[in-house]
Amino acid sequence: MAQKFTQLAQLEALRLTLTREARERDVAAVEQRAREVTALKTVDEFRQAVGDVTPLNGKPRVEHKRVPLPPLALQRQEDERLVLVAAVSDEFEIDTLLHTDDELSFCRPGVSPDVLRKLRRGEWVIQDEVDLHGCRTDEARELLAVFLREAGKRGLRCIRVVHGKGLGSKGRQPVLKGKTKIWLAQRDDVIAFCQARTTEGGSGALVVLLKPTSGKAA
Repeated sequence: MAQKFTQLAQLEALRLTLTREARERDVAAVEQRAREVTALKTVDEFRQAVGDVTPLNGKPRVEHKRVPLPPLALQRQEDERLVLVAAVSDEFEIDTLLHTDDELSFCRPGVSPDVLRKLRRGEWVIQDEVDLHGCRTDEARELLAVFLREAGKRGLRCIRVVHGKGLGSKGRQPVLKGKTKIWLAQRDDVIAFCQARTTEGGSGALVVLLKPTSGKAA
């Protein structure tokens, strides 16, 4: 008898579960239908507001004409680089062009001596610099040539060239110091140069005055 009551209780529980699930499905179906009706109503309202429309002819997207990028003049750049490097020589005799002072300064013939004096006193603002310290001779010559070309394009007038004091060179000789002066003296765009003041690098650097791009005198 107890077993029969247990079975009846299980059947009643199953019936209640099925009834609850059926009710939940009915509620979900009603909610889904309500959403569909609302969506259809929104579409109808939109169509009534817009009215009759005519599709546009043509492609649905705009195609912009592609402009090809100009080719890079790599060969010309390389030729310019070689010309800049070949324009200066390590064998150039500079002694007669240097001022016989402690710094062995340089001022191009025809330029007023006041230019060099102002350069020594630091009256020109240093606008940029190139550091040759640690470079091999060929690397330093090329780096300096490229830097001077770019400085000219930017219209710079006063720059600093750091060549180092040669403390790490063989025999502790400042090789680049002498080479740098030789290279600079051969450049038409260099008006004058002198040893940097102590606060600007001292004997390890040169302050260089470049020719104005407008062609006016310094």
